[in-house]
Amino acid sequence: MDTHSSHKALFAPLRAAMYDFDLAEVRAILQGICAPDVVFRLAFPFETVQGVDAYVDAVYGPLVRAVPDLERRDHIVMAGPTPEGADWIGCGGFYTGTFRASWLDIPPTGHLTHMRFHEFYRFENGKITEMQALWDLPEVMMQAGAWPMSPSLGREWHIPGPATCDGLLPGPYDAEAAEASRVHIVDMLEHLKRHPSEGGPEVMEMARFWHPRMTWYGPSGIGTGRGIEGFRKWHQIPFLNGMPDRGQYLDEVEYHFFGDRNYAAVTGWPDMVQSITHGGWLGIAPTAAKIEMRSLDFWRIENGLIRENWVMVDLLHMYDQIGVDVLARMREFNKARVGFDPETGVAL
Repeated sequence: MDTHSSHKALFAPLRAAMYDFDLAEVRAILQGICAPDVVFRLAFPFETVQGVDAYVDAVYGPLVRAVPDLERRDHIVMAGPTPEGADWIGCGGFYTGTFRASWLDIPPTGHLTHMRFHEFYRFENGKITEMQALWDLPEVMMQAGAWPMSPSLGREWHIPGPATCDGLLPGPYDAEAAEASRVHIVDMLEHLKRHPSEGGPEVMEMARFWHPRMTWYGPSGIGTGRGIEGFRKWHQIPFLNGMPDRGQYLDEVEYHFFGDRNYAAVTGWPDMVQSITHGGWLGIAPTAAKIEMRSLDFWRIENGLIRENWVMVDLLHMYDQIGVDVLARMREFNKARVGFDPETGVAL
């Protein structure tokens, strides 16, 4: 079995244990497939956690208490090498279950909830040494009626998996197809960076890279855009208007691109640095603050063009860097809820 198919096989028992989520089994499997000094890089407010026990106790333990019937569903599982020589697995999907108790002070609904995830695992010598993961916490807040920030420009909905239902990529690893997918994405992103410093939208040559019926699945707080027009209206134009210096601090970021058949992915921590200026962004007044951004993405290529792009951005981390505590603001909103302490906004 090739290296990348082997990594998928090593990872499969963990996915199975998280489908019928058993905390003890998840802990045991992670201890078996992770290096002793494994580092878990997580979205705000979890941040970096070292070691399996600390990760399970601090992250999954509270989540399982809030969602006792927790279930993980993967709709993308891909693997491959980066040009830098690292081997990664990328997983995209969502956690779901009945939201019965508060979590991170998000008020429970008593109903089914869903939270999108993008998780990337780096393998060395058959062991996971690093994870980079973003969970869509704003999505959970929105379902609880507790999102305290600006409304999204794009469409908010339950983000689907690949339209072709083929995201759980089988072996054997096809190095030629994977590299073609990776190169297509890298070339596309290089063209995106040309605008606006080198000209108008035409310098991006978007029709050369994107399918006319493409869908850009942004994170909750930004939303989804359909077609090139939707992508530009609901994400790119507001993003560039608020942060026109994007792409100017390449020495402060890192990218790790890899492909698998007709899919490609990128991970990096952080992979963007820019400043919120001019008209601001997401309803945020310009602060001139230089911020890091974490984005973990997947693309599906169909007949040589990108048909679907799943994007996760750590928005709570972005807000934290400009001095806005989204979780504290959410607690303020919850003070009037029945079943919550009116002084703290925390569930009783």
